Amino acid sequence: MVLATAFVVIYKKFEGNIDTAPLPTGPRPTPVVTGPLNVLVMGSDTRDGANGKGIGGDTPGLSDTTMLLHLSNNRQFAYGVSLPRDAMVERPPCQKKNGNGIDPGGLTQFNAAYAIGGPTCTVKTVEKLTNIRIDHFVVVDFVGFRAMVNAIGGVTVCVPEEVNDTVGHIKLPAGTYKMSGQQALDYVRVRHDLGAPTGDIGRMKRQQSFVSAMINKVVSAGTLANPIRLLKFLNAATSSLTTDPSFANLKKLASLGNSLKGIGLDHIQFITVPWQPWPQDTNRVEWSPDATRLWNLIRTDRRLSPEFSGDAVSPQNPGVTPSGSPSGSPSGSPSGKPSGTPSSPGTTSTPSSTPTKSQEEKDAEARAAGLCT
Repeated sequence: MVLATAFVVIYKKFEGNIDTAPLPTGPRPTPVVTGPLNVLVMGSDTRDGANGKGIGGDTPGLSDTTMLLHLSNNRQFAYGVSLPRDAMVERPPCQKKNGNGIDPGGLTQFNAAYAIGGPTCTVKTVEKLTNIRIDHFVVVDFVGFRAMVNAIGGVTVCVPEEVNDTVGHIKLPAGTYKMSGQQALDYVRVRHDLGAPTGDIGRMKRQQSFVSAMINKVVSAGTLANPIRLLKFLNAATSSLTTDPSFANLKKLASLGNSLKGIGLDHIQFITVPWQPWPQDTNRVEWSPDATRLWNLIRTDRRLSPEFSGDAVSPQNPGVTPSGSPSGSPSGSPSGKPSGTPSSPGTTSTPSSTPTKSQEEKDAEARAAGLCT
């Protein structure tokens, strides 16, 4: 009886930790296939309150990281697609998050959607750009990220060179070591020193590698079989989350975690949306035409075809991180185009006439992104 009461109290506490925001209203994409789960995961860079402790920079409240996570209908595979924060996109009109009317939208950086309309506007923007129905969203803030890493006893990461980012006030030693929550936050945020030639694109590769290592640690027996560590992680996770109302309960969040565990680490992949430099400003990027085929794979609930999966990061081997193409192409071809046509169910991709990159070239690009090889 005492244990049951304690369980109910803890359960209600964790659920009470979660903040909520609405999904978009009005016309939305119609799912093509029944059963897949599409979750938009956002990392907020707000520095309000405790989030600002130990963090350099201003307090813009933008989405520092955005990833579209797709789980297949049969829960046999999953992949996450990172969306560059600096990509120039056509944002739809959105309700301002302060409630003061509608912002008309237009051509802007992708992460401005969060600053203007919060996660609701970001979901609306992604749905408009991809024609993919987003089922749920999750926002994690700085404090929560640090606490989650600390709760599982840190995450081991390889840093190829010493970091001394004077812009973001970030310092990290070189080498392979277990990072604390603050070190991990610094690692996934740094963009002006480590992997500087690739900017935000290189940073997304490091984020994918870190998330893969973190998933590996969370689903390990060292976390799941350790009640104290698991409770600390759940408390840290729920305390940092903002979700849509229908996702703000432990049962659904646990179902997502169990689905990822059931899929298996070797069937989870992380990639970056195909991109190219924005012609009007090379410090900005835009999604390349190849992204349309990637969105179609998600809409029709298909696995990543070889031209998109060649540079994928997997939680099974988070330390073995293929590099991304600087042109943004999933195939690594100099033209920025994938190496073949997308696969239909039961078919294979057409081989590319463009030579693939050597391992030496891939290693060089990985180092340029701030990854160990």
